[in-house]
Amino acid sequence: MNKLFGYIFSPLHYLAFGLFLVIFHPIQWLSLKLGGYSAHKRSVDILNFFLVTTYYLMGSRMRFSNKVGLPAGRSIIFIANHQSMYDISPMIWHLRAHHPKFISKIELTRGIPSVSFNLKHGGAANIDRSDPKQSIAEILKLAKRMRENNWSAAIFPEGTRSKDGKMKPFAAGGVITLLKKVPDALVVPVAIKGSWKLTRFGVFPLSFGEKMSWTVLQPIEPAGKTPEDVINEAERAIKEAIAD
Repeated sequence: MNKLFGYIFSPLHYLAFGLFLVIFHPIQWLSLKLGGYSAHKRSVDILNFFLVTTYYLMGSRMRFSNKVGLPAGRSIIFIANHQSMYDISPMIWHLRAHHPKFISKIELTRGIPSVSFNLKHGGAANIDRSDPKQSIAEILKLAKRMRENNWSAAIFPEGTRSKDGKMKPFAAGGVITLLKKVPDALVVPVAIKGSWKLTRFGVFPLSFGEKMSWTVLQPIEPAGKTPEDVINEAERAIKEAIAD
């Protein structure tokens, strides 16, 4: 039934998703030109609210749980597992107060309405995986922006999406660089569960009626710990959360 209804409702979802991306592309441009960073960020937040609503067209049941009371005015490094492209919009919307900037592939900065514009102009670190020197430079720029603006970073240390929900080992490089350059940042694991099921049949049809959750886990104070210990602690916490 998930697949059958997927054939019916996937076109509606993609139509709505695509329309929001196209509509908000000029809105982002105008917001940035006329109102600077704050107006641009507000337009991106609203865009991602609407993108999240398109999940409901697939009968998705979603829960974003944040019960830990994250501090305001402090940079945070959000570390999450990665299951599908649908992981991102709920994080942008629900964590918007913390200004999360994603570490993403440079390929995404080209050809995608709204998404590419935001990655280029919203403060993200856009890395070329084939060029380690460029990748490090981008992450260092992000760390500088975090220190100057109390922004946060969001990173998927698996490096790629898990198509079956099983976590891949975390690659520590980007997180280590951020922790060294922003040593007072709080590390917050986010456990994502079930979003891989939405794309388990591929990009078409999407799977109808899936249950997905995003859970903000207990923050990790990095003081007195090595970056490797912090990453391992975050990885263990996420594994335990998605295994429940």
